[in-house]
Amino acid sequence: MRSLSRRSVLHASVGLAAVGAFARPFIANAAAKTTTVWWTQGFVPEEDASFKRMVAEYEKTSGNIIEASIIPFGPIKQKIVSALTSGDVPDVMANYNAGVTVVPQNVWNDKLIDLTDVVETQKSQYHSTALLASQYYNNVTKKRSFYYVPYAAFVLPFHIWNSLVEKAGYQLADAPKTWDAFWDFFKPMQQKLRDKGMRGIYALGMQPTTTGPNDGNDLFHHFLIAYGGNGMVTKDGVAHLHDPQVKEAVVKALTYITTAYKEGYVPPGALSWNDADDNNAFHAKQIIMDLDGTISTELSLYHKQAEYDDIVTMGLPNDNNGRPVPSRLAVPGAFIPKGAKNIEVGKDFLKYLIQPNVVNAYLKAGLGRLLPPMPDIVKNDPFWLDAKDPHRSAYARQGMLGPTVPVYPIFNPGYAQADGEQIWGTAEADIIREGMTPQAAAEKALNRIGAILAKYPIAES
Repeated sequence: MRSLSRRSVLHASVGLAAVGAFARPFIANAAAKTTTVWWTQGFVPEEDASFKRMVAEYEKTSGNIIEASIIPFGPIKQKIVSALTSGDVPDVMANYNAGVTVVPQNVWNDKLIDLTDVVETQKSQYHSTALLASQYYNNVTKKRSFYYVPYAAFVLPFHIWNSLVEKAGYQLADAPKTWDAFWDFFKPMQQKLRDKGMRGIYALGMQPTTTGPNDGNDLFHHFLIAYGGNGMVTKDGVAHLHDPQVKEAVVKALTYITTAYKEGYVPPGALSWNDADDNNAFHAKQIIMDLDGTISTELSLYHKQAEYDDIVTMGLPNDNNGRPVPSRLAVPGAFIPKGAKNIEVGKDFLKYLIQPNVVNAYLKAGLGRLLPPMPDIVKNDPFWLDAKDPHRSAYARQGMLGPTVPVYPIFNPGYAQADGEQIWGTAEADIIREGMTPQAAAEKALNRIGAILAKYPIAES
């Protein structure tokens, strides 16, 4: 989902003229206090401008000073890991996928500040999945708590070129409503389009990649859920890797993805795609459809109206038995490391940010690429469900009004390591390159995950 080029590290100017009035922060400062914030650069310029406006409003209202650095996605992840390792940390850190990468294991090792008092200020407003996705297990205290403050949410919708579907002689209105049939619907379009001269076209933007970091894992887990295997790790942190239903779902997921690849419906290079490559292939019209996170795919063409309007954004079909498939809801959030020098102002800034009117204005000005983690905002502000923008409205309905589930690293930090090792992409490569059976590849992957999770026993007091 990362198709836009990254700009160099920007140090946010916090003296911008403010627009509009937001609610007051939660502490009144007799003298200005300073807090340092590392924030992830947006995928569209409007996101960075919106963040700067929000910071300027906070400064004007509170009297505090925010020393903010807006850092591209790749470098900020490296900086966060380095800072947490060395102990030379800012007061607040935020990264889109920190909640499923660095946060779980650092909470396990008691390196982050408990932020329950921050989340509690808006707890009644949050989506239940967003709340569940913000609680982590601390192996020192032996209990779960809020160490992560969600300020946004996103899911994975389908992105489809309507013009390619119609050029192949089909109509999206005829797409089946169940999982396998929906994916199969696009396969015959490939040859139809090749017969019309589009020789490099592929039907499916699958990511059976061993490179990652995110897209291949996301693809596999959506198939796992669709096939009834979402109980692989439960919210108590316990793994059920050899449950017959889970194993059957794993085998089915590996079989469908690798068969589609071997039958030639997926670009050959997908085995080594990174998170930007499927976006690039989609924008180049090398693939007809893609399942990928956020609506960055669409928003990168926001100022190219014809192309923007040509894309269709769709939520998930039902499973093969006609039951809804819940979307995996990810929550971009912020956290405070132990060793931060001004924790109270950092908390105050986060309390300010997650006020519904503040976070809504911030995300709206970012063109709605990230959803507010509070359903009432989506229900009550016409911006989010306005049918005049079918991308945003379909995405908001899927993420905030449809069924959702958290991702496994929330439940057990060992699964963050498993995702980082690209275990499922490796299993797919074992089938495609090495000729391993799906059953054998599934057994190998499950055994490896079991060995990792065994290092993280959950025993809540």
